[in-house]
Amino acid sequence: MTHVEDELYSQPECWIRAAEEAGLHAGALPAAGERVAVVGCGTSYFMARAAAVLRESTGQGETDAFPASEFPHGRSYDRVLALTRSGTTTEVLDLLRQLKGRVRTSAITADPDSPVPRAADDLVVLDFADERSVVQTRFATTALTLLRAHLGLHTDAVVADARTALSTPLPSGLVESTQFTFLGRGWTVGLADEAGLKMREAALAWTEAYPATEYRHGPISITTRSTATWMFGPAPAGLAEQVRATGGRWIEGALDPLAELVRAQRLAVALAAARGLDPDRPRHLTRSVILAPSGEA
Repeated sequence: MTHVEDELYSQPECWIRAAEEAGLHAGALPAAGERVAVVGCGTSYFMARAAAVLRESTGQGETDAFPASEFPHGRSYDRVLALTRSGTTTEVLDLLRQLKGRVRTSAITADPDSPVPRAADDLVVLDFADERSVVQTRFATTALTLLRAHLGLHTDAVVADARTALSTPLPSGLVESTQFTFLGRGWTVGLADEAGLKMREAALAWTEAYPATEYRHGPISITTRSTATWMFGPAPAGLAEQVRATGGRWIEGALDPLAELVRAQRLAVALAAARGLDPDRPRHLTRSVILAPSGEA
């Protein structure tokens, strides 16, 4: 079993622990009423987007999400929350250091010995969800589970759905598709983007992701009989029928959207195996992006 497989199959246990410990970390996480920005890079940015929509939609306070490198310094926030598995990503560390003393910062990381504890004011360590793999699975979903629990949105049903996602066979013939599109609405748009990223990283697949109602506005034109379109959460009325009318394959997301992401992770690994690829060695990628200081080669 690859590191990616081993880690993605451990997600239900990680989610249980994160939910149980959410209360212990309440002081380090955004409080109700705070104006918050959530930042990250790559997978962590997609989780940041999901968390931001969930927080604002539950009335906890205005919440934005940005790639760490694109943070708008002209805006005012009560707290900036950074998601960073390794705690070594250059863009995240640079931003936290720039904000030091100007705005309260929090970080969720897997490594307490990384530079991020010195850069952030408050810290949450999810070391039990750390990973050996380059391709993120359990840390990202565990961090989002922690935030869902902090918002009162996590239930035992989410874990049950994750177990179903890991034990139920993937749809027959799905790995034979040549193009994959993931769709979401609200907080699941970030999950759809993350599903597409997993497919590209692990299996070098042609994947795209969109807000579901945007799919009609041009992207549906790529759909053919070899296309799989996967919905995270409830679909807009009539969209499934429109996709099927093109001859493309429609996959309804019947589980909790975070559990659907687990299914997509499994698909990425299965497709990598079918293509003779090693998902533990994704092309051109490293576990953390650490850039040379300005002016250095």
